[in-house]
Amino acid sequence: MMFDGQPILQRLDAVVFLSLWAVTSLGWGFDGDRFRDPEDGAIDLSSHLLEYSGFLPVPILITEPALGYGLGTAVVYFDESIAAKNENTKTKKHIVPPNITGFGGFKTENGSWGAAAGAFRTWDNDRYRAMGGLGKVDLALDFYGPTGAGRSYQLEGLGLAQQLVTRIGDSNWMLGGRYLYFKASSDFGLSLPEEIRPDSLETAIGRLSLLIDYDSRDNIFTPSRGLFMELELAAARGWLGSDSDFENLYLRAFDYLPLTDKLILGLRGDVRLTSEDTPFFALPFVSLRGIPALRYQDSRAAMVETELRWNFTHRWAAVGFIGAGRAFGQFTDWDAADTVFTRGLGIRYLLARRLGMYTGIDVARGPEDTAIYIQVGSAWR
Repeated sequence: MMFDGQPILQRLDAVVFLSLWAVTSLGWGFDGDRFRDPEDGAIDLSSHLLEYSGFLPVPILITEPALGYGLGTAVVYFDESIAAKNENTKTKKHIVPPNITGFGGFKTENGSWGAAAGAFRTWDNDRYRAMGGLGKVDLALDFYGPTGAGRSYQLEGLGLAQQLVTRIGDSNWMLGGRYLYFKASSDFGLSLPEEIRPDSLETAIGRLSLLIDYDSRDNIFTPSRGLFMELELAAARGWLGSDSDFENLYLRAFDYLPLTDKLILGLRGDVRLTSEDTPFFALPFVSLRGIPALRYQDSRAAMVETELRWNFTHRWAAVGFIGAGRAFGQFTDWDAADTVFTRGLGIRYLLARRLGMYTGIDVARGPEDTAIYIQVGSAWR
């Protein structure tokens, strides 16, 4: 699940801000006036998020269907507030994030657990961004393969990630690299699916990626206009610590189009490709609301999704979304692969007006089941 090409930083955004919401909602010793918007008197975290620095206890909520519901906790340290970080960058077109250090862990109802520590840093008014992390997981998952019949397995792993990107001038383009290492041990019990090579049960992946990003969104949390694109070209090699040689290509784009003052249309496209000798647990999969992670998995995966947000009041919004995806390549040819469809509805509340951040709940229906997701910011990461 760690090799799906989605940037770790944006996942950290969701965890941190969801946690801030939970902490402040419980009223853990904070001044209530700090969480009211002076414009309308509504509950709002703008001032707190912009001015907060120091250590913060973080509750984590997990709603991923593949793992079941779960809870976790973390401690996050902000070396300065967002407002202080941006004090001398008022002419910038984007918000400079604060430096963050944190560690924590989680456990879910199916027995999965994990623990991680990491740090994020920026330099030279956000011209350079660096991130690193180390984590260990023990996950109870299912492998479906071409038959569609789930086979339970246990995946234990220890991994690290390092990433450095630089902004090109004062543009919306960023260029950089990412290194991932993951040492994995998988156990299917007494019977191994025929699609899985025995040598992939105990293996290591060492992978180096070239990243090319473009980001013109009006905010990184819940955009109302702008385009985000990322191209990742990756190779795993023995000299990088990998037991097998393979390549990955990930290309994704999110476009946000304001149709009216109250209607925002979002369009998503996502293509993920990998070559032969990729370990089974690192194969691309269809990632859509309503479909458990890894449910539809193969050497190729393609997804499209559209979402319409209706801001029916100043604070509240409703969303409707539909999506389609297909996994094919190694196990199933394109013509024989199923196209899976999802749809759903959600509700949003503008939790931080000055940051443009909404939070809420989505209910999504996939081919087999219905799932509930807690969203902080955009569902697309």
